[in-house]
Amino acid sequence: MKSMFFGRYTLIGVMVAVLAIIIDQGFKYWALHIFQIGELIMYQEAVDWTPFLKFTLVWNRGVSFGLFQQESEIGLILLVAFRLIATVLLLAWLARIHTKSSAIGIGLIIGGAIGNAVDGLLAIEGPLAPNWLQREGVADFFLLHAGDFSWYVFNLADVAIVAGVALLLYDMVVNKEPQTHGSS
Repeated sequence: MKSMFFGRYTLIGVMVAVLAIIIDQGFKYWALHIFQIGELIMYQEAVDWTPFLKFTLVWNRGVSFGLFQQESEIGLILLVAFRLIATVLLLAWLARIHTKSSAIGIGLIIGGAIGNAVDGLLAIEGPLAPNWLQREGVADFFLLHAGDFSWYVFNLADVAIVAGVALLLYDMVVNKEPQTHGSS
């Protein structure tokens, strides 16, 4: 009998997810507590890293692109729950994948979802984190811009999610066969 959550490439996907979480949360810790971007932007708008990339800090209490902003604790809890449910569903999908590239793509999406869910958990008032680790929402840092045009502010978890989706799309185009095993 096949397991609902373990397949041929599950281990690869889970390892990629764990790596994405470590990189995302490690960078967020560095940016917030070592580089102290929050204190730096009190005195200037953002730090120019390149002519098209600024380093800043925006607290996102919603989902991607700042949609569904939540001010209440219940709203934040529901967003965390949504991310965790999506993660469980992605793990079930991962167990059915039969290409390494799709497993890596789903692993990146899972890692990004969990990375942002961790921020969401740390934004909920209560005993989930010590005061120094508390956050105001999902920490977003990178602002792409060209002249007066600016894209949304994002973080490495968002990059992992977008890269994972791009890898899944690429795999669907390159591999003409179905991407999951049948239920039989």
